[in-house]
Amino acid sequence: MKVVLLAGGFGSRLAEHTEARPKPMIEIGPYPILWHIMQIYAGHGFNDFVVACGYKGEVIKDYFHNFYVRSTDYVVNLRDGAQRFVRSAAPDWTVALVDTGLNTMTGGRLRRLDAWLDGPRFMCTYGDGVGDVDIRRLVEFHKSHGKLATVTAVRPPARFGGLSLEGNLVREFSEKPQSGEGWINGGFFVFERRALDYMTDDTTVLEREPLERLASEGQLAAYRHDGFWQPMDTLREKRLLESLWESGKAPWKTWA
Repeated sequence: MKVVLLAGGFGSRLAEHTEARPKPMIEIGPYPILWHIMQIYAGHGFNDFVVACGYKGEVIKDYFHNFYVRSTDYVVNLRDGAQRFVRSAAPDWTVALVDTGLNTMTGGRLRRLDAWLDGPRFMCTYGDGVGDVDIRRLVEFHKSHGKLATVTAVRPPARFGGLSLEGNLVREFSEKPQSGEGWINGGFFVFERRALDYMTDDTTVLEREPLERLASEGQLAAYRHDGFWQPMDTLREKRLLESLWESGKAPWKTWA
């Protein structure tokens, strides 16, 4: 099954990092967040990706164009440029890099990718959020209900530490837990191919008319994910993700 990664937005809320590169190429540790997201899927056996490029898409294309060489030990003959590759640590992924337009909205990007998809369904997520989502269970859930679309529902991350009180005593302290209230769109979608009919042109915003209409028609199901989920919309969130990665205990690192 193809995995579409929406990586074409301007990332204006992280402008200090996105003047020269798109937000999905901002590093968490030594790797761009896009790599982390792809690892989440690949760790569950889904390694056929389509990246919807837009703003600074050439940066993403250059990264993957050089990915194999940067992941490989090799010998080069400087006289004629001949190369002999010795050992590669590159993953077994297939990555299609597709220009979907500079100003195209999220739904429009998906519509533009129709020709790049195959099979009756595909997965999709945003290029700026990670989580310990069980992708195989997500796909099984989608297949079980027969609807056109599934969105992963997550708890919004809390900004502050949580206190569980009993009178004036603190019975439990939790440093920045996932919020216990409400559900929000966490990405990690599964769509039947027919859902693309709900996306009319480049101005279509996935999160507005398509998802609203699918919901009103009873064609949008929610896969509830109570585990870790974190977007990277602000500098504070980037630093949070970096600290988790550097600790060696990043919750979204579910791959071997």
